[in-house]
Amino acid sequence: MNFSIQPILENQEYQLIPLQQGDFESLYEVASDPKVWEQHPNKDRYQREVFENFFKGAMESQGAFKIIEKSSGAVLGSTRFYNFGEEKNGIFVGYTFYGTKSWGKGINPQIKKLMLDYIFQFVDKVYFHIGKDNLRSQIALERLGGENIAEEKVAYYGEPTRTNFVYEIKKENWS
Repeated sequence: MNFSIQPILENQEYQLIPLQQGDFESLYEVASDPKVWEQHPNKDRYQREVFENFFKGAMESQGAFKIIEKSSGAVLGSTRFYNFGEEKNGIFVGYTFYGTKSWGKGINPQIKKLMLDYIFQFVDKVYFHIGKDNLRSQIALERLGGENIAEEKVAYYGEPTRTNFVYEIKKENWS
């Protein structure tokens, strides 16, 4: 891999900053709302000890970001690049969540655009794991041009295996 999966990415309104150990409290403040995880396969991530495990996995991935609103400096959520595969010339984007204050404001498409514009310089395909009951994320991915290509069991870091759909966006289809 000759590229970084944890660069600083930004547009006029938002920044993706590499996640650091000291970001736990500000990110947990966003993640501690049970509504954030309602449609997620692991619905108990709002609990501190469960989120501590999630955060540990984020740090170990070395591809995780905190999402910042530039005008206020507020932490809005988190996302990451993970599971780069040279043989498929692809990478996953996921583990994304936003606080409810950020919902419905068009933030996620902007963040995904930053990530996809960057990573398509290096790979031909980007994949996403989405919980089979997470309709909100499925719709969001389809709006970006994602195609549901598979269903698979996914064991999130230190969490039980859950059924997810695999979505794909190909470089040639990204504009």
